[in-house]
Amino acid sequence: MNKTNSFVKYLKQINNSINNQLEKNLNRLKLDNLINLARSNKIILTFVAVLILFIIYLLLPTLYKQTEISKELETDLLKKFNLEIKLTNKINYNFFPKPHFKIKDSLLSFEKEEISNIKETKIYISLGNLFSLNNLEIKEVILKNANFNLKRENYKYFVNLLHNNFGISTLNIRDSNIFYRNSTSEVLFINKIHNMKYYYDEKDSKNILNSKNEIFNIPYEIKIFYNDKNAVFSKLDLSLIKLNLENEYFNSDNLHYGEANIVFDKLKSIFKYKINKNLFEFKFFDKLENPKFKYDGLLNFKPFYSSVKGETKKLNISYLTNTNALLSQLIKTKILNNKNIDFKININAENIYNNSNFRDIKLNSKIQEGLIDIDETHFKWKDYAELNFSNSLIFVREGELVLDGNLSIDIKDYDEIYKFLLTPKKYRNKIKKIDFNFTYNFERKIANLKDIRLDGDLNQKVNRILSDIIFKKDNLQNKIYLKNIFNEALKNYNG
Repeated sequence: MNKTNSFVKYLKQINNSINNQLEKNLNRLKLDNLINLARSNKIILTFVAVLILFIIYLLLPTLYKQTEISKELETDLLKKFNLEIKLTNKINYNFFPKPHFKIKDSLLSFEKEEISNIKETKIYISLGNLFSLNNLEIKEVILKNANFNLKRENYKYFVNLLHNNFGISTLNIRDSNIFYRNSTSEVLFINKIHNMKYYYDEKDSKNILNSKNEIFNIPYEIKIFYNDKNAVFSKLDLSLIKLNLENEYFNSDNLHYGEANIVFDKLKSIFKYKINKNLFEFKFFDKLENPKFKYDGLLNFKPFYSSVKGETKKLNISYLTNTNALLSQLIKTKILNNKNIDFKININAENIYNNSNFRDIKLNSKIQEGLIDIDETHFKWKDYAELNFSNSLIFVREGELVLDGNLSIDIKDYDEIYKFLLTPKKYRNKIKKIDFNFTYNFERKIANLKDIRLDGDLNQKVNRILSDIIFKKDNLQNKIYLKNIFNEALKNYNG
């Protein structure tokens, strides 16, 4: 019985608790609360209605005919960016993430001549007025996967775009190529565009061109604008080869001239030049008074030939021997293979940079059809020997830079050479001349010597020992290694 009463009391407690909760919730449904709830619903409905209207507004460009859109955009691109683009009717419109048209396979012309095929063009427009096709305002243009073909008549195309009134708009070119061609449409070289951007700098009140590119497998960045002197100012950064350049270019009637300040691996220099019709002349030096180096050169475009003459206190041959050196990359790209290219370079130097033992260098070279001929180049090793190159060529073999030729060494003081090599006295044969053929691989730093003749004598043991010389990275290691291998050869020489 007591258990039953206890259970009934428990049920009553549950019932009272439920009633209290219902009473509290029902009391909340007063007239004011019902009005507030209605107001909240109106706000939500209004928001939804506005959102729907906004989406409809964003979709208005889809109502226009594609031919009308194409015609209006072509007019605006010409007026604002001076872009003579022929748009196809393959036009797609999207308002996410912001309103824009996407066009496939457009054609770009300059002075009615086609210069580029553009795989993809994106044109971003302002939200300001989508009710009228005539009032659409272009905010940004992106040209992607384009191939530009430029030659002498239009090579300034990209610089000339700086004359446009960009205002708050921008022009971008991405993942594209520039093919620079000669008068017969042969490709001289290719410049890859990773990201090029034109915009108006409000702070400096000028149009700016910024571009990240790649040429001859060397990445570089360039910034171009017109300065207060109305000259084209460009800043070039090739961090891979530690080269920075600031150039100021003037255009006066038929004469074009300029001056560039160059910093190469912390070394400063000046490059002055002028262009007159088919002739490009330049002077390259580090300072006006008592220069450490100075070069004078000319480049004639028609017919094409070039010559450079210069003098320097220290000749840095790493410009050629280093894997990432500019000249090395130029040779590998085969751009110098053109049969019309004819370069002659003659340089006199007091000694080799970082190796003063080599002195009185006379570098004679010419570049023809992708081959560098250094015949009649000669230099001294201290005052003990004179070295002369003949039948020599620098070229690319299986993707690697190679020097192949003959080297003749006239011994002037063999006693001093033996002292340097620390050759035992019993092996110090009197030698006046050494001749051999060699192949040097710049990538692997390996020299293969053959047909070695000491005073005309061909010694098989000497040839076997010196057949492969593998240079080390460290200069001290090289000295020890070369002394040991040369002394081993002398030990086997029976002259």
